Amino acid sequence: MDSAALPLPHAARPADLRRVVAGWRAAGETVAFVPTMGALHDGHLRLVEQARLEASRVVTSVFVNPTQFAAHEDLDTYPRTLERDAELLAGAGCDLLYTPTASTMYPEGFATRIAMDGPALGLETDHRPHFFAGVAIVVAKLLNQVQADVALFGEKDYQQLRVIARLAADLDIPTRIIGVPTERDGHGLALSSRNTYLSEIELDIARRLNGRLAAAAARIRAGDSIDVVERETAAALLSDGFASVDYVAVRDAECLATVDDGTEAPLRILAAAWLGRTRLIDNMAV
Repeated sequence: MDSAALPLPHAARPADLRRVVAGWRAAGETVAFVPTMGALHDGHLRLVEQARLEASRVVTSVFVNPTQFAAHEDLDTYPRTLERDAELLAGAGCDLLYTPTASTMYPEGFATRIAMDGPALGLETDHRPHFFAGVAIVVAKLLNQVQADVALFGEKDYQQLRVIARLAADLDIPTRIIGVPTERDGHGLALSSRNTYLSEIELDIARRLNGRLAAAAARIRAGDSIDVVERETAAALLSDGFASVDYVAVRDAECLATVDDGTEAPLRILAAAWLGRTRLIDNMAV
């Protein structure tokens, strides 16, 4: 789509983005940032709405980041709906749409990588070892390009949220990282751009994931063994019709370290499971 036809101001290069943000800064305005990969849904719009409460101006990026996809994953088929995304963002009150290209973000000769430990270890990394290296570099670049006061991320990708918070703290990035509660459909399913891949039968099964996690959290609060709850919840998901379960894990809610029964630390239960070609993730506080 011709960028001139987009229904809100638009920048595709870091220099253009910074020119707009500098103008806001000169006028004494604050800036919030919502990074996305597009194919927007109500969960993304909730982030934009929250961003409007956090700052006087909102920048939203749409960039399908190739470095966080493995060769066998869905980079080529990931939904791209820029025209619709722009219309939704304009309606939600976004002030600037930022759409860098892959060649802008990773020009010829690009050679920098970010390796992370801490909250990046385990869970997603056990099944997608490339993922957080790709997330870390693109988020670091975006935060540096936008230089916002705050940036908002959904709690659906909870491990990613903790990784980004650690990244910003470790690299002294002044942008404050805010997590926003997961937006769900009327059946409790976490909204995701990949939900469009689900058939009607798969959708019915997918909507059982949140309930299984809620039941598991209740058992842990009641004093049941964490190992037993994790194992039995994974088995229950398979009996529900999930093709496979990558993990059901209870972790320290802040650093995502493994925990023992009886711990007094705040806990989070996280899960990832497959339906057909669709990988679903979800989590909740215990």
